[in-house]
Amino acid sequence: MAAIGVHFGYTCACVAIFKDGRADVVANDAGDRVTPVVVAYRDKEQIVGIAAKQGRIRNAANTVVKVKQILGRSFDDPEAQKHIAESKCTVINKDNKPKYEIDTGEVTKIISPDEVAKLVFHKIKETAQSALGSDITDAVITVPFEFGEIQKNALRQAAEGAGFNVLRLIHEPSAALLAYGIGQDTPTGKSHVLVYKLGGTSLTVTVMEVNSGLYRVLATHTDHSTGGESFTHALAQHLASEFKRSYKHDVTGNPRAMMKLMNSADVAKHTLSTLGSSNCFVDSLYEGMDFDCSVSRARFELLCASLFNKSIQPIKTLLEQVGLSSSDISKVVLCGGSARIPKLQQMIQDLFPDVELLSSITPDEVIPVGAAIEAGILLGRDSSSLDEDSITVDCCARDILVKEADDSGADMYTVLFPSGTPLPARRQHTLQGPGSLSSICLELYQSQGLNLTPQEKLAQIVLNNLEPKEENHDIVTVVTMKRDGSLHVTCTEQGSGKSEAVTVAVAS
Repeated sequence: MAAIGVHFGYTCACVAIFKDGRADVVANDAGDRVTPVVVAYRDKEQIVGIAAKQGRIRNAANTVVKVKQILGRSFDDPEAQKHIAESKCTVINKDNKPKYEIDTGEVTKIISPDEVAKLVFHKIKETAQSALGSDITDAVITVPFEFGEIQKNALRQAAEGAGFNVLRLIHEPSAALLAYGIGQDTPTGKSHVLVYKLGGTSLTVTVMEVNSGLYRVLATHTDHSTGGESFTHALAQHLASEFKRSYKHDVTGNPRAMMKLMNSADVAKHTLSTLGSSNCFVDSLYEGMDFDCSVSRARFELLCASLFNKSIQPIKTLLEQVGLSSSDISKVVLCGGSARIPKLQQMIQDLFPDVELLSSITPDEVIPVGAAIEAGILLGRDSSSLDEDSITVDCCARDILVKEADDSGADMYTVLFPSGTPLPARRQHTLQGPGSLSSICLELYQSQGLNLTPQEKLAQIVLNNLEPKEENHDIVTVVTMKRDGSLHVTCTEQGSGKSEAVTVAVAS
């Protein structure tokens, strides 16, 4: 009996099969080991993968990309708004849910992000079944650490809609550690591991504590403004300037020409991870003129120098946040396609000169391999190396904060549950207010990553009809967070015993 691990990324998806005690990534029908998360709609068919990506030049308005950005989000969500602004495909608001408007000529279709994701999962399932030669449904799906319950459920439902039996959702950093068996071979002792994931549209740096085979996230940082597409765009701009220098035509204002250059730059970027130079050829780039240009790895590194520095900086910031130095890190795990870039690997190695940099598994295959190993554990088929059951500990995905006022009256926020707190968890906090007040308001917020500025108010409780007194009111607040991310909050005024309670269905 086999099982599979699936990594559904923002730009690419990858699947690994666990069989006979090992996990291996399998290639799709085009011979590629990763499949672009791109879906193109035509009159009577939907195309998924590399063919849809290449055909986007002619069919951009009906081609959906980066659907994971919008999956499980409301129309007003900032991430959804960012996706809508960048999308070539029209996105409309329907019952505060984003929907794609697809116009193939005869009829206009309204497509939900869930339907798009389901098509991608179906393609992944076909890839796994073709490689195995038999039907396979048991799967472990990876999710970003910052995903809330709603996003996780949307991803799970899309996978189940494609015919998968989802054994478990696991966080991407945990899958990366499982791929290398970190903490499994020597289950005793404590160590710290840094997981560096640089994908197509996002950078995630995570510091994890490994203790007796248990993984705990100490801190994580995600930047959606940095990724492989940033490097591709920088190279495409260089190619456009080379074309202008040779032919005296500026194509930067021509969307179709720039899309052709982006495709060529993307191929060149991948080539430069293994070779010293790459040839970029674009047929009929502008007004029938072909374009041919050679780019060296040194030129590419120079063009992306500032972007590389931006990609490395969060490592230093995160280590400072958790109070660790580079010497406290025992291993660095590289994952994500853009982590294959030699210059980036060298910059990370320079930060950790005495630390083992794990890249023996191709970085864009690390996460699905870890997910497949987890699937094997859950099915009890790994008799060779992992005999013990794995334990999944749910964690708080975002910081949960309480709003207070300092002596000057300015707002201040106290973190009750830092992101990564194992759930269920309980916190008690005493809020003080002047005795002259007859009512006191408590507010809870959630934030994410290194930015402690609250992003969303979760709950507000008001204690009314308090008896005036000379000393301060002491409000004892008890906050309980369950495994599903829900919050139960109770506020009690110590003097009178007056209390109020509220439950927030899903907090993260």
